[in-house]
Amino acid sequence: MCNRYGYNSPHHRLVELFGDQGLPFRWPEAAPNLAALEEIRPTDPAPVIRAFEDGVRLDTLRWGFPPGRPKAGPVINFRSENRRFTHGRCLVLATHFFEFTGTKYPKTKWRCTLAGEELFCVAGLVRDDRFTLLTCDPGPDLIPLHDRQIVILRPASWAEWLSPAADPERLSELLKPLPAGSIAVEQAS
Repeated sequence: MCNRYGYNSPHHRLVELFGDQGLPFRWPEAAPNLAALEEIRPTDPAPVIRAFEDGVRLDTLRWGFPPGRPKAGPVINFRSENRRFTHGRCLVLATHFFEFTGTKYPKTKWRCTLAGEELFCVAGLVRDDRFTLLTCDPGPDLIPLHDRQIVILRPASWAEWLSPAADPERLSELLKPLPAGSIAVEQAS
């Protein structure tokens, strides 16, 4: 499952893509200056999109819900199957994510991108100014790498995922892997 990902898209492209989906940005003051983030790790701050009455807002939150038990790590990935997400939904911005294979250190590192796209959004949840990534069974492109994958949402689903009025049954239909050929995988150095 995803324990590292990155985001390095130009800010204007993000605004354009969300505008194309009818999701105008709401800026409290000035548009933020996002630095390129090649590897975001658990507990790092990272950009997420949340819905508000008059548009969407870009926030920087920490990755990982607090642990559910003592001495456990943060909850960075959350299973989506058989769950209803009625509130706290967000979109986690990404341009790539990493998966690792092998049983011995150093493991083989794989860089995964959405084929033909410069950025994508992962279905996420926000709780107490922290976020987690939703996961599902792996699609055909990732089965060789892992038994789970993050839920990548296509732009046409972004508004629905963020809408407070969205039907939870319909939302569960969005939480599935993409078809074969959707994710490009290459070995990373």
